Amino acid sequence: MRLQEAFLTLSQNFTQDETLLSLPERELLASIWRHTQQLANGNRVEAERVEAILTSALGETLLQRISSTIGSRALEEIKQQSSHQHFSDMTRVPHVASPPPSPATGPRPPSPSPGPGPGAKVADKPLWPDTLTAPSTSPRSPGQAPATGPRPPSAPGPKQVEKIQRVASDSSLAVEDKPEMLCARYVALHEFLAPEELQNLTRYVLAHEESFQVSEVISPGVAGGVIDPEYRRSRVLLDLGEYSDLILSRLQPALPGVLENLGMQPFPPSRVESQITASNHGDFFRHHRDNAEEEIATREITFVYFFHREPKAFDGGELRLYDAYRESGAWCSTGDYRAIVPEQNQMILFHSSLLHEITPVVCPSQAFADSRFTVNGWLHR
Repeated sequence: MRLQEAFLTLSQNFTQDETLLSLPERELLASIWRHTQQLANGNRVEAERVEAILTSALGETLLQRISSTIGSRALEEIKQQSSHQHFSDMTRVPHVASPPPSPATGPRPPSPSPGPGPGAKVADKPLWPDTLTAPSTSPRSPGQAPATGPRPPSAPGPKQVEKIQRVASDSSLAVEDKPEMLCARYVALHEFLAPEELQNLTRYVLAHEESFQVSEVISPGVAGGVIDPEYRRSRVLLDLGEYSDLILSRLQPALPGVLENLGMQPFPPSRVESQITASNHGDFFRHHRDNAEEEIATREITFVYFFHREPKAFDGGELRLYDAYRESGAWCSTGDYRAIVPEQNQMILFHSSLLHEITPVVCPSQAFADSRFTVNGWLHR
């Protein structure tokens, strides 16, 4: 069917639809057209001018009514779907990963506030009754105060970094070379906090700017966390105050559905870690896994809650989750990833074994209040 024929068919259907054009309206238009022909009295130009006005008015009216009808029906379907599905297992089309930009030209991380910050808030009462065990403590670098909060994510050693870069540029890997795959699956929970809770959390963060410390990583063979600005740049707040319990109270009822969507077996979390991260201009975090080292090997689920001041004053800072395959007991990137753009009041959850990175943040004002903020943490098996 040609385009013109399709439009003619649609027009015929429109004139028969009472919700778009009622019978009295059709009769009124026919009457106006007849009177126009009589008044024109053979003046073709005048008759065509009036007919063009009627045509335009009718077309605009029909389009408006069609738009309203389609919109209301679509909204009703969305409402019905949302009432049955609380979780959205995002299935973005994978992109070929490009090597992360060299951080050498970016700004150095902000200086830490004087003195060590307060210890991080670890759940001190069972989120899941009778399952929470006392958090383990890990040695830190000489001269550093002991911490009771979350351990920093680990940075892969030189061999693993080399493999990530090599595999990402090699698209000829055979399927049989990747016997065990870990796909970049995640679950997104939208509108995670109530608007008032989100506002209060933002105010809390801005009021505690001086308590943020330079982020650390755990390096292979090094006891405790270390600052490595060539690998990770951001600042963290280890004391969430009341918001640690708030986040956990929201996660508790959602966890069974999250595990189901991720294809994971249910488990009672033995420990929960959480912290707030502020990423400003030039901040990033290269490829890493959240449970790569022995002291954090029990991390099973990673969660990242996005929030920021409105209007959003930064770009970048994507969370990229990489498909991975196991080789010689280690997970290695295939080079394919799913990019998650920070979205206000959204919680992302994924398997802690997934290789992931944070792309550089672009924040022209470089003001702390304009940072990319996240509440990130881990559920331990």
